[in-house]
Amino acid sequence: MRASRATALTRRTHLQGGGALRGLLIVLAMLLGMLGGAAWWALHQPLPLAASTVDVSVEAGATPREVAKQWVDAGVQVPSWALYQWFKLSGQSRQIKAGGYELAAGASAIDLLRMMVRGDERLSAVKLIDGWTFKRFRAELLQADGLKPTTATLSDEGIMAQLGLPGVPAEGQFFPDTYSYAKGSTDLAVMRRALHAMQRQVEMAWAQRQPDLPVKTPQEALVLASIVEKETGRASDRPMVAAVFTNRLRIGMPLQTDPTVIYGVGDAFDGNLRKVHLQTDTPYNTYTRKGLPPTPIAMPGKAALVAALNPAPSQALYFVARGDGSSAFSNTLAEHNRAVNQYQRNPRKSSP
Repeated sequence: MRASRATALTRRTHLQGGGALRGLLIVLAMLLGMLGGAAWWALHQPLPLAASTVDVSVEAGATPREVAKQWVDAGVQVPSWALYQWFKLSGQSRQIKAGGYELAAGASAIDLLRMMVRGDERLSAVKLIDGWTFKRFRAELLQADGLKPTTATLSDEGIMAQLGLPGVPAEGQFFPDTYSYAKGSTDLAVMRRALHAMQRQVEMAWAQRQPDLPVKTPQEALVLASIVEKETGRASDRPMVAAVFTNRLRIGMPLQTDPTVIYGVGDAFDGNLRKVHLQTDTPYNTYTRKGLPPTPIAMPGKAALVAALNPAPSQALYFVARGDGSSAFSNTLAEHNRAVNQYQRNPRKSSP
């Protein structure tokens, strides 16, 4: 009987201990649930920001801890360790992608991580205009917001070497368009896209060219297109402007186009084309030399490329600006002189 009582007492004590442990576990589970619920609620709340938007550029190879610190340093007003712990506990910290990101007011910690995991970068854009020179193109990229100027110390030749085209003149090789990019991208990356875009445009235009043109290579077409671009005041005149220069090339007549002369003068040009400029021989002076200049003189757009390779069916050899953006075209010099007298008081200022 005594042994039986002892056994029952031991069993009762064991059951009471087991019950206490289960109770403790239940309480702990409730506390963790409350903490988990609070954490979940906190993760969905808007992050406090120092400004309406906060920008961060995540470099390739940055650790989650470094990324968290970047956001806090940029203006996310929470402890960096808390942000890092969220990245870590989410199980997605290693999926954060490099790029330029913008966090707007109202975004939560969940939104922040999702943005970086998806790679939803903030994009900026730079617009390159038809007829710009490569010098103007470089200056625009240098001023572009968030674009790294990795080519600032390179010569034009150095840039072309970096792009895999050593020895190819940079002028005219880049297609004028609007290019979007993520903050932290390089100017060389935009240049490479513009280069490839121009190569595609030239290839397509060349494939659809008229037969028996005096331009024999895609590069010559690019040079002619750049002249058409600079000489056209009204878009509808491009095929006729191209016809004039095509006809002159066919008969060996000098192109006599002012934009090429101005390009040859370079930085010394002050905006006033003088007689001495027309008489001073340079590789780009189409008054003193026949044929096309050695390189393009600007970045031609698609319309100029198409016109250069598909000129209007015309015998015109001359044109002069009317003063309203359009041009008057003539087949003979006599007709041209009459047009000059009609539209221009000073014949030297007229177009070819």
